[in-house]
Amino acid sequence: MTVCYRLLFLCISIVTSTLGLIHTSPYSALAQQTITGCQSSALERFGRHKIAPGDTVESIAQRYNLTPATIIAMNPTLRNNKVTIGREIQIPPYNGIVVEVPPSQNWRQIAAKYKIRPDVLFEVNGCQKNSRFVFVPEVKRSPNRPITESVTPTSTPSKLAGYPLAEVVTVALPYGWQTNPTNGKVFFHSGVDLLAAKGTPVEAIADGTVAFASEQGTYGNLVIINHSGGLQSRYAHLENIKVDLGQQVNKGDIVATVGTTGTPTTNQPHLHFEVRSSSSLGWAAQDPRKYLQQ
Repeated sequence: MTVCYRLLFLCISIVTSTLGLIHTSPYSALAQQTITGCQSSALERFGRHKIAPGDTVESIAQRYNLTPATIIAMNPTLRNNKVTIGREIQIPPYNGIVVEVPPSQNWRQIAAKYKIRPDVLFEVNGCQKNSRFVFVPEVKRSPNRPITESVTPTSTPSKLAGYPLAEVVTVALPYGWQTNPTNGKVFFHSGVDLLAAKGTPVEAIADGTVAFASEQGTYGNLVIINHSGGLQSRYAHLENIKVDLGQQVNKGDIVATVGTTGTPTTNQPHLHFEVRSSSSLGWAAQDPRKYLQQ
């Protein structure tokens, strides 16, 4: 089946679920085996582009027949046209939106939500049944009238600024689309990994209420704090948790210590830190750099 990829338009990259308790996952490991005869999933066909002198977000987008918004969404470091010569960036096969299918839904329901034919969505995702992540193309819009669908907050976001450690540290892995160095697969990293010694105190980034404080799969020991204005901060791979569910915390309170629990993206001890906002699709990951302030 031919899909008019040139008519696709970027919505916004979303990785959410009811609690959104998934943070870094090579898509090939989450999907069932591709049925013989189908194209490979869009999520497995990301390419790479090494930024050369003279490159701009617009010129790169034009080269790959994408919108600048697509390029920036897949590579948040390019916001404000901050193009660094020599940096490699992710290039999706075409414009679209990446969605994590909530546990209570399946990708067919996602097709209904985004008003796309189920067979098109099925083929674009490599004919994989019950995929945890799906690529939703936008095929019905005219290129002269592009329409984006953004995550709709359930409340007005409040100002949130702080830092989860006593000192600013090195970022081992940034937010956004990344390539797994061991297998070359593309995956979405929904937070930032902050290098810190095991046992380093982890501080609440702002006042709030502890919404989760326990072990949670690949996150390992995890603390989630809900803040006012529909914002949430997450602290993962912790060694020891120092707070309880429902506890009120203030900015700077110690909530845990850095550890290596769960499935970290690197062997170096670090804090996986996220900021999420409440939206119509659940808790949607945001770029933590907008909120990190010492």
